[in-house]
Amino acid sequence: MSDTPLIGVLALQGDVREHLIALASADAVARPVRRPKELAEVDGLVIPGGESTTMSKLAVLFGMMEPLRERVRAGMPVYGTCAGMILLAEKILDPRSGQETVGGIDMIVRRNAFGRQNESFEAAVEVDGVEGGPVDGVFIRAPWVESVGAEAEVIAEHGGHIVAVRQKNALATSFHPELTGDHRVHALFVDMVRAVN
Repeated sequence: MSDTPLIGVLALQGDVREHLIALASADAVARPVRRPKELAEVDGLVIPGGESTTMSKLAVLFGMMEPLRERVRAGMPVYGTCAGMILLAEKILDPRSGQETVGGIDMIVRRNAFGRQNESFEAAVEVDGVEGGPVDGVFIRAPWVESVGAEAEVIAEHGGHIVAVRQKNALATSFHPELTGDHRVHALFVDMVRAVN
């Protein structure tokens, strides 16, 4: 592989375009992924924000859930934002009926923990592994992490709550860095993909 990894953005629902732009700005080739064949071609994957229950059901409908689980278990680098964080959790505290997760990070998450849409906010967040000061985190109906297992590393907190976690090749944030024009978290993920491939 060249120094420019091919990173997919799961394009079933959510803010796909913004992630494609952020990844391109962080020196990756980015493309939408909707089908197992497309998933098989990428070096890493971003699971965007959106509505986690809908994304879970669409992943099952499109035949993507098992291939996603297999690739994540096999060590493919993956980054989930907001709803993507929920999908990467081993356990959801208050799942909707029929909601499944991909797994990959030993954490328990609480959906919509920071409040409803009208309680969305921005905050400066210090993220371990991201240099140059805090990142601007956009929290929209964001989850937080209630607890992590021994393998998972907490890399950011806000207001006493865990908002970013890393476990081996998996990264997750409660917030949306793709909405700010600051692509340092995406650059961190691109470096994670480079390190594996």
